[in-house]
Amino acid sequence: MERENSVKRLIDTLKDDDELVQLQAMGLLEEVGEPAVDPLIEALDNEDKNIRKGAVRVLGNIKAERAIEPLIQSLSDPNKWVRRETSGALANIGDPAVEPLINVLNHGDWRVRGGAAWALGKIGNKKAVDPLIKSMKDESGFVRGGAAWALSRVGDEKADEPLKEALNDKSSFVRRVAENYLKKV
Repeated sequence: MERENSVKRLIDTLKDDDELVQLQAMGLLEEVGEPAVDPLIEALDNEDKNIRKGAVRVLGNIKAERAIEPLIQSLSDPNKWVRRETSGALANIGDPAVEPLINVLNHGDWRVRGGAAWALGKIGNKKAVDPLIKSMKDESGFVRGGAAWALSRVGDEKADEPLKEALNDKSSFVRRVAENYLKKV
């Protein structure tokens, strides 16, 4: 009971205006580890964006696999900083997050698809190559950019042709990623 109360107080501290205090609370929550996972998952629905962002970061840093699905939901968070942190947290969890991330490459929200593509690039698992190639045709430049970057990081030769085609993409970022990748091959 004492640990549970301490964890809840630490989570509440994540909304402090002082970023150093937030970082210290995150560090202490990471030290708690597994016993903090359930309260951190609950905190993903908190109204305070700093609590959500801090909870996401801690879950990623402790590689909480049972938090993958709730984190996938956080890719839809209304706050862009929480979404970015979520992409990084899922990448930190690594290979166990690959299939759920691949599954949301078809999500209706471009921000979710893009966050998934970026996370897959950070993980670098070759299982994601074909779905990422498909994402190179997405209507959103953010998604295409994430997919291009992810493919350039995974480094599979199947990505060569789609990245060559990306040299003509309407997004300058996608073109730049493709150019940089093709210079290396």
